[in-house]
Amino acid sequence: LRTTNQRQNPVPSEPAAGERLQKVLAGAGAGSRRHIEQCISAGRIKVNGEQATLGQRVSVSDRILLDDKPVIFQSVDVGTRVLMYHKPAGEIVSRDDPQGRPSVFDHLPALGGARWISVGRLDFNTSGLLLLTTSGDLANLLTHPASMIEREYAVRIRGELSERQIEQLRTGINLEDGLAKFERIEARGGGASNHWYHVVLFEGRN
Repeated sequence: LRTTNQRQNPVPSEPAAGERLQKVLAGAGAGSRRHIEQCISAGRIKVNGEQATLGQRVSVSDRILLDDKPVIFQSVDVGTRVLMYHKPAGEIVSRDDPQGRPSVFDHLPALGGARWISVGRLDFNTSGLLLLTTSGDLANLLTHPASMIEREYAVRIRGELSERQIEQLRTGINLEDGLAKFERIEARGGGASNHWYHVVLFEGRN
């Protein structure tokens, strides 16, 4: 695997006064903005000993903890790095797993003063292309539905979809976190009990 410098804009060494917490932590390489928002909602982030809130603004004098560990803002000038990784089935896209399963982060090049952030996730039993970067802003841009970046999956199901089911998946199905739909669905054949479909969507959903 080979890393590539995509741009040479410096990463901020410390937060400016009054910046949103999500932006500050993403710039520090703690994760994408969406991931940081999830951490805030889960109570994993503290600012000056208090639980952080969504949209909270912080300054250089604030002490920020993620999972009770201080966020360090490195005073080094590094370019944004991007890596393509072919994830095999049997690896988790997380640094913390109570079950101790193999992680994609176990195989990535070590970084000094930066941290790899996954652009979206793939399930434990899913294989395919995974993008990683050191820039939280870039990860947020690539994962946000407004960017209209296609994600294509090959999916095997038991049975076969009816025309009505295919139309419903294209129109949208209400999940707990909102409407989800496929932009395209293509049948790719199969056997007596299993069938393959290629599906395209613009945002990763659980």
